[in-house]
Amino acid sequence: MIDKLNFEKLNGLVPAVIQDARTNQVLMVGFMNREALEKTLFDKKVTFWSRTKQRLWQKGETSGNILEYVSMQKDCDDDSLLIKAIPHGPVCHTNQFTCFGEDEIVDIGSLLHRLEEIIRDRQQKMPEGSYTSKLFKEGTPRIAQKVGEEGVEVALAAVLGDKKRLTEESADLLFHLLVLLRHQGMTLEDVIKELRKRMK
Repeated sequence: MIDKLNFEKLNGLVPAVIQDARTNQVLMVGFMNREALEKTLFDKKVTFWSRTKQRLWQKGETSGNILEYVSMQKDCDDDSLLIKAIPHGPVCHTNQFTCFGEDEIVDIGSLLHRLEEIIRDRQQKMPEGSYTSKLFKEGTPRIAQKVGEEGVEVALAAVLGDKKRLTEESADLLFHLLVLLRHQGMTLEDVIKELRKRMK
């Protein structure tokens, strides 16, 4: 794709629109030369050409708020890019989530995906003092027990008509279910696939 891009229109640069890969929210616009694009593809971290500093700069190189590269698409004129990435922290230097002053769009899919990522990280690193890590150490019987307990708590809250408690217990149930799935080597996507089959 790089060889098909027209870098000549803007003296060696192409504009790149950066979009959140999870929600399609537009995060920022930057400029890339060939080297920045090659580095982005190699490092899997979005890198730009700074017209002010006249050098490459990788998003998050000082703040740590990187843009994790996911995919790229050129436009019909071959002179601009749409890059999808996962932001790790605020994107704008003003500490706002986007460079357009928008708050982060959080949909249920991206939120549960991020929760799965946190659970996976806890399982891999097993940090001391982590409740999630403690569950993984205790194994399937304990995790399954917690899923059962939280399921009962959800049912009781519903019978009592306690909506606040129902909300809280439902969150607990979803969390423990994700932990159980992860411990079994599964993800929420496996459950979603089954739901899709049933919806047909």
